[in-house]
Amino acid sequence: MEKIDWKVEGMNCSNCALSISKYLEKNGLKEIRVNPIDGKVHFVNEPNKDIEQIKKGISDLGYKVYSDKNTAPQKTKFLSTIKQRLFFTIPFTAILMLHMFHGWLNIHWIANPWIQLLLSTPVFIIGILFFGKSAFKSLMSGVPNMNVLVALGSTMAYVYSLFGLFYFHNEKYIFFETSASIITLVLLGNYLEERTKDSTQKALKALVKSQKVMANMIAFDADHKEQIFSIENTQLKTGDLILIKSGEQVPIDCKILWGEASVNEAIITGESIPVYKSQKEFLIGGSVIDNGVVKAQVTATGDQTVLSGIISMVEAAQSEKPPMQKLADKISAVFVPVVIGIALITFLINYFFLHSPFDSSLMNSIAVLVISCPCAMGLATPAAISVGLGRAAKKGIVFRNASSLESFKTIKQIVFDKTGTLTTGQFMIHKFESTIDEQLFKSIVFSLEKYSNHPIANAIVKEWAGVNFIKWKKVEEIKGLEVKGEDQEGNVFEVGSQKIWKENQEKSAHNIYVLKNQQLIGWIDVKDEIRKEAASVIDWFNKNKIETIMLTGDLKEKADDVANTLKIKTVFAEFTPSQKLEKMAALNAQMPTAMVGDGINDAPALAKATLGISISEASQLALQHADVVLMNQGLKNLPEALGLGKHTFITIKQNLIWAFSYNVVAIPIAAAGLLTPTFSSLIMGCSDVMLAIISLRLFVKKVF
Repeated sequence: MEKIDWKVEGMNCSNCALSISKYLEKNGLKEIRVNPIDGKVHFVNEPNKDIEQIKKGISDLGYKVYSDKNTAPQKTKFLSTIKQRLFFTIPFTAILMLHMFHGWLNIHWIANPWIQLLLSTPVFIIGILFFGKSAFKSLMSGVPNMNVLVALGSTMAYVYSLFGLFYFHNEKYIFFETSASIITLVLLGNYLEERTKDSTQKALKALVKSQKVMANMIAFDADHKEQIFSIENTQLKTGDLILIKSGEQVPIDCKILWGEASVNEAIITGESIPVYKSQKEFLIGGSVIDNGVVKAQVTATGDQTVLSGIISMVEAAQSEKPPMQKLADKISAVFVPVVIGIALITFLINYFFLHSPFDSSLMNSIAVLVISCPCAMGLATPAAISVGLGRAAKKGIVFRNASSLESFKTIKQIVFDKTGTLTTGQFMIHKFESTIDEQLFKSIVFSLEKYSNHPIANAIVKEWAGVNFIKWKKVEEIKGLEVKGEDQEGNVFEVGSQKIWKENQEKSAHNIYVLKNQQLIGWIDVKDEIRKEAASVIDWFNKNKIETIMLTGDLKEKADDVANTLKIKTVFAEFTPSQKLEKMAALNAQMPTAMVGDGINDAPALAKATLGISISEASQLALQHADVVLMNQGLKNLPEALGLGKHTFITIKQNLIWAFSYNVVAIPIAAAGLLTPTFSSLIMGCSDVMLAIISLRLFVKKVF
């Protein structure tokens, strides 16, 4: 099975996206995501499917397919863009519109029907080639789009005017300016919509733009002398050496081999304060060296980089449809036939029952066609999600899917892991005691803790790195409990929590116990600092009446101490990973629950939570564990993540209310003859823009 990512040009409304989705579903393709905001199409192709045939099928629907999702389509043909069509039609339509003021302006020649035919025909041809072609293709696909209404309305006005000119010979039946104004004003609406949709993507585009930069590659000549070559970062491979100087962007994920620098990681974390980086530390592609010079080794390229992972997750989340959008999609799919039916009924009632003139009845019917807007309902969710996810990504908050945004509105309680989440996770050995030789004790502990990824184990390994390493006959790590090793003589050593020493009777337990053949030979205490932002974050949740809970494998005494300091109300301590999983299931059964963890040891519990939130270093590993990732230990961004989730959901509701209300109110007004087709098309063009403006407020709205 092959994952396909395409960029599709010409998908300018939600019904277009539905047409493509329906076509792909008919062909038996899976995991289909079509985003009308950015034109991205994703699906999983079955081995027996001809990909070129699928591409041709989408092209037959009236769209252009570009295989490279990161390459913008190159539009070189004349009148091939919305902007070009709009500026071509504006002069003709503007002159035609003077017809309404010809007496006042004393330019009677504009009232000549032959002049009007001459001016309106180029506009009509442009409109039919664009709207008509799209309308026909959408009808063939079984999901008629908005362009059916535009093409039908403008054609009715143009053809009726031809009858008035050639058959009735009466200016009363001529409405060439109506046909031209419908086309031009809808093009104007499409252009404004295109611009505002681009605005909803600005945060993501900033990330994409930073992906392709020049890099200083280090190579060596025949005499082993260092040479510097400037190449595009897309040509780098894992293991290549690069030089990065002050003011330069880090071209790709890499590890510092030499030098030190202050690094601005705002593009990933949203934090503008530079972070100090030195030898053996990692740099994220897209960040900027504020001060310093480093030589580094490339650690990831292409889709494996952190930035690519973030972009892929955001794009996938944008394409996903949360439950709230499904009703709107169902309505959008039948909207066009319903509107055509309403337009026909409007004509029949006006002409046969109200005895209105034929031309007046026809204009009311056309007004109904062009004022209705199915796009607004289809774009309500994607527009809000694009802005919400874009703002979140800019702050270092990455949502795995759109459902995560919606899930935040239901969260009533939040569970925190302690180590590495509420505390820094940067442990230091506070004190230790042993009944054997100190150096041997250190060697035993060091040699076992090397096999664990637990933060306490990492701290011990780092601090005692110079001691002798013992080669074990057998080593086993029991997650959340201990590391056990057997030496060449058959002695069994254990390093773990107080649970491994069954004879423990001490009131004040230690962090680490060391056993030899089940006999205590020493203990270790470590210190872990509470994060400076933890208190304000917990205080925010308490003030907002969201229950705060600590769930940790650490000692109850230490957990209670941290909880009391931070004013966390409920504590579950000394829990193994399996017990954490059971507790999370129980808490979820009570009410929707979010869990915040470090994304490594807490992975099972994070997956079990209603919403799993990972606090982790910027790495691909962190991106795999949770529904939401707060990059680079961004606990301070947790309230904003929750606020963005809730307010994005509120914005979706506001967009849907606007979309439904607009059509419910506008269509009857047009049917009653209170709006001309010209004003109807202008109002319709502004409806999507209004929806985008509602969404764009999320960029500046206070969410927490």
